[in-house]
Amino acid sequence: MFEVISNQQLATDIFELTIKAPRIAQHHRPGQFCIIRAAQHCERIPLSVADKDSGAGTITTVVQAAGHSTQEIVRFQPGDYLLDVVGPLGQPTHIGNPKYAAFIGGGFGAPAGYLMLKALKDAGAELLAIIGFRTRDLVIYEEKFHNVSDELIVTTDDGSYGHHGLVTEPLGERLANGESFDLIMVVGPVVMMAAVAEVTRPYGIKTLASLNPIMVDGTGMCGACRVTVGGQTKFACVDGPEFDAHQVDFRELSERLKMYQAGETQAYEAGPHQCKVEPRYWQVRENDG
Repeated sequence: MFEVISNQQLATDIFELTIKAPRIAQHHRPGQFCIIRAAQHCERIPLSVADKDSGAGTITTVVQAAGHSTQEIVRFQPGDYLLDVVGPLGQPTHIGNPKYAAFIGGGFGAPAGYLMLKALKDAGAELLAIIGFRTRDLVIYEEKFHNVSDELIVTTDDGSYGHHGLVTEPLGERLANGESFDLIMVVGPVVMMAAVAEVTRPYGIKTLASLNPIMVDGTGMCGACRVTVGGQTKFACVDGPEFDAHQVDFRELSERLKMYQAGETQAYEAGPHQCKVEPRYWQVRENDG
């Protein structure tokens, strides 16, 4: 059981939870993630670690309440206990020694880059962060990114705040004007990551995408998170989640993410799943003494 220390709503349907998880906080490295299950009847949800405090033994994650299980997670208040928090999972970000690096983030996935940027800053890199949202009301983590970046650009699709347009536009303009990056990292919707990869591809800039495929166990056993990278099958939970964005088959990834949309909608409308086997199991156990 894992205690919720705080639960703050950042924007519509987007919440930031700080959770007591000392061992995860101690061993987590930028780029790794965790899997959370709120209660027995809920799915296991993979979530990025947006921040951590090793001294306090806490991790922070940002959750979008998009379906039944994520809505259950965000209902937990300080003093409540989540059933499962498993991690750290996946491979850490390979920081290296870049002199000039950029992070491109989109939507509620943008906070996943905060610890990456901190690690790059500690490594001595100059940092540009570009974070994009649909509208001003959905802008999150702006102050945190401002504090850790040398330059921050915020974009909104509707022009209600910051740059009017997509994250690829200011990035493309800088590349066209001769700016060169040693590393670009991108986290967000699949279509956004694919677009960033196409912008950086002609320049041959190392571009890492943190992928978000469907996951079940997070150990590579189920195979649900398989992705094609450079023509080879990889498992995002153990081989990733970060891969060379120029090698990722984003079209396949997008199609796989749609596989369970109908089932997810049905489950959301039906409410919590009630297992019909479990009660019978315990009844048989009691009868057998």
